[in-house]
Amino acid sequence: MPSFDIVSEVDTQEIMNAVDQCNREVDSRFDFRGVEATFYYRDDHIRLSADAEIQIDQMLDILRTKLAKRQIDPQVMNLKDKEHSGKRFFQNIEIHEGIDADLARRIVKMIKNEKLKVQIAVQGDQVRVSGKKRDDLQKVIVLLKEANINTPLQFKNFRD
Repeated sequence: MPSFDIVSEVDTQEIMNAVDQCNREVDSRFDFRGVEATFYYRDDHIRLSADAEIQIDQMLDILRTKLAKRQIDPQVMNLKDKEHSGKRFFQNIEIHEGIDADLARRIVKMIKNEKLKVQIAVQGDQVRVSGKKRDDLQKVIVLLKEANINTPLQFKNFRD
């Protein structure tokens, strides 16, 4: 019976490479000359630190472009509030991975509303879709790609 998995994954190596490129760009940019501005990446969190709040905003733009160039959807970034401590400003960014229970329920409901002959099973942070016809599975993929879901989805393990 054909099946596939709906997942939301992020390649951590690509994120590390993007953060390294961001640090290199900040070091070489004229508007950051003489400014102590850095990107840190640890445990699915990116921390930006700079001398001014406007520099944090510029660093966010740099990070978004570097992630996009590495085929990482910027929607995986969950921005936290900016912090101010002494002379420094900080911005924490959480990298969101996996499909949470609410999103899984929304996906299941969307698929069931289409009345396709498929079975849906939520398995932790992924959703498995299986059916007798390959065309039904492809309709599910098209449905989810066209849906307004604020989480980037990937379709893996397509089996006949």
